Formats: sequence, C-alpha cells, structure tokens
Amino acid sequence: MGSTLSTLDPYSIPIEKIDVSNPALFQDDTVGSFFKRLREEDPVHFCSDSKVGPFWSITKFNDIVDVDSNHAAFSSDASNGGVALENRMRRNFIAMDPPKHDEQRKAVSPIVAPPNLRNLEGLIRERTAAVLDDLPRGTEFDWVKRVSIDLTTKMLATLFDFPYEERHLLTEWSDISVTVPIESDVERERLLRPCYDYFGKLWTERQKQPPKADLLSMLAHSDAAKRMDVAEFNGNVLLLIVGGNDTTRNTMTASILAMHQNPGELEKLRKNPELIPSMVSETIRWQTPLSHMRRTATADVWLRGKHIRKGDKIAMWYLSGNRDDEYIERADEYIIDRKNVRQHLSFGFGIHRCVGNRLAELQLKILWEELLKRNMTIEVLGPPVRTYSNFIHGYESLPVKVSS
Repeated sequence: MGSTLSTLDPYSIPIEKIDVSNPALFQDDTVGSFFKRLREEDPVHFCSDSKVGPFWSITKFNDIVDVDSNHAAFSSDASNGGVALENRMRRNFIAMDPPKHDEQRKAVSPIVAPPNLRNLEGLIRERTAAVLDDLPRGTEFDWVKRVSIDLTTKMLATLFDFPYEERHLLTEWSDISVTVPIESDVERERLLRPCYDYFGKLWTERQKQPPKADLLSMLAHSDAAKRMDVAEFNGNVLLLIVGGNDTTRNTMTASILAMHQNPGELEKLRKNPELIPSMVSETIRWQTPLSHMRRTATADVWLRGKHIRKGDKIAMWYLSGNRDDEYIERADEYIIDRKNVRQHLSFGFGIHRCVGNRLAELQLKILWEELLKRNMTIEVLGPPVRTYSNFIHGYESLPVKVSS
C-alpha cells in the first residue's frame, strides 16, 4: 500500500494488508498503532506485497530475543540479504555470521572498552560544555543541527582520527548511506564514492604508521580485518560512520522531545540528578534509534504456529518490542525511574548487540549533566521533522528556544 496508509486507522483494514515497512508511517509517527495491532492479533505477521518485497514482522519482545539470538537459523550475512529490509547495508561485520563477524567486531571493540571511555570522557565533557555555552538565548534554533549533529560528528571525527576541519563530510556520508531518499542504489554508490576514496587514502596511511587508538588504525593492524577486500572495507567504514552518528544524535534529540512531552519527568530529574543514568536508558528505549534489524531464514522454522520458510526475509521490529506491555510495564510511557530500565532492545541482543552502546550512553549522560548544571530551560516550539526511513528512527529537525 502507498503512503496513504499513514492516514488510516490500522483497525479499519484487513490485517494481511498492513505493511509496516512503509517509511511514511515512521515520518509521521503513526507506525506505533500498527505495531500495537500486530502485537495483539498477529505478532508473527506476513506481508506479501511491499516495496521491499515479502517479509515477516516479529513484533513482540521475547520473540525478537529468540530470533536475534538464533544466528544458526536466522542469518545476518550480506550474501543472504544483510540486516536491513531495503538491503542498503553493505558487506560489514554486522552483516556477517560467526565466526567472521566475531573476528572483525573484535578488531574495533577496544575503542569503546571502559579504559578508553574513561580517556574520552574529559574531551566529551569539554566539547559538550562549549556547544551548550555557545547556544543562542531567547531565539529559535534547530536542536538537531546545533547540538545533536555537532556533538556526534565531533566524536566521530575523534574515533576515526579524521581531519577535524572536514568532519562535516562524515554527517553527509552517513545521511546519504541510509536516510536521504535517492532514486537508485547505483546513484547512492556514486554519491558515496568520495567517502570510499577518502577513507581508502587514510587506510593506506594508517597501515604504514605504528598502531594507534583510532578505528582505522585498529582495523589496519588487526589480523582479521586487514585482509578485508575493498567492498568489505567500504562497508565497515559506512557501518561505523552510521553507528557512531545517527543513533546517538537521534537519542540526544529524543531526550529533549521526551522531556518536553513529559514535564513531570523533567522535574523529577532536576530534583534528583542521580537519575541521569536511568533516564539515559529510558530515552534509548523510548526512542529506539534503529527501528528494525533484518534476518534471513536459513532453514524452515516454526514461530507462534507460523511456517517461516528457508530464504524468507524477517524484520525484528525493535521499536515494537520496546512497546510490548506484556514485557515492559506501561511501555508506551516515558518513565525515567522505571524498574529494570536497561532491559530494552534498542542495542539489539546477543552477538550483534551494538558495540558502541556504552559510548552512546556516556555521551547522553554527559549532555544532561551539563544541561542540569547550567539549569537550562529548553522550550520546544513545534513538532519535529522526522526521518523518512523504516531503519533509522530519527529526526531531521526540532525547533527550540533556550533560556537559563
């Protein structure tokens, strides 16, 4: 069905006609009611006709955990279709099955290990303070551009040891890779050619240099990763750009919107700043910055009485699982001091759990520590413009005004 689906009552149409892959549902923030119906009536749902082809939707928390942890029956490998319904994610370590996945993931994991996060914390705080102190007071501006994109792009440049003065390129390439509507994959790859060329030169330089604590150097000097072919290298670069950029920036924006919509939670946080770590986890659940991950069945499987056949495409809808009130009490509400607040699906589950989850949490934690320290009041002046994507669950802009 076309974009008119986003204006329909999800209970007014035959359930087999529901297509939750339609990006319009995410852009106008109506997809939640469609997920609710699927969880209630058909939690393992088959859509036979969509722009991404036929696919299964897994919408309940425990079912998603079962699929996400069974990589023998449900493949992530790019050769089977990869990890996104639209299959734009190239060959990279999340689009691999064990053991190759494990080897390449291990190559970059030291950059987000606790010792390195402790080394990065001072820099993150210094930059966050500078960005907040430079914000205009009493006039409208776009929070996404002035804060969320700025902070995450600076962090990404540091992680790659990318030329700082050209860091804006990282944001451009991330958007081209997964969120900018482009007519064809051929055109998308053409627009990404400068990214591949730039990182190819940096890769060659890092190979010749002694090992350093940046992502490219770690890949260049890893026994498993340095054997990558060009396509794999390009895919891993884009994965690390998108993973380090879109998810954190969209959660930063979500935290402002969530507090605007739930002023009682903001007051709770102001009275008790020790709730910041809990608030961070709740924001990440509430937002769910990646709406889904895809798997492909490697054998015939039965799930909730449904026959998923070998080769079928499966979407694990993390956004829906995080609203499953059979698992999470009052799941549609934003509650910063909820019990078991870290039990959510936003980082995935099992071997593919987001490698940078602790860094994302640290950046959001520091942002709110610095906001509360300044006693800043952030007024949201209008609705956000949301991303036209069924994969990246995010924001193009959010108009705000700051006073303190």
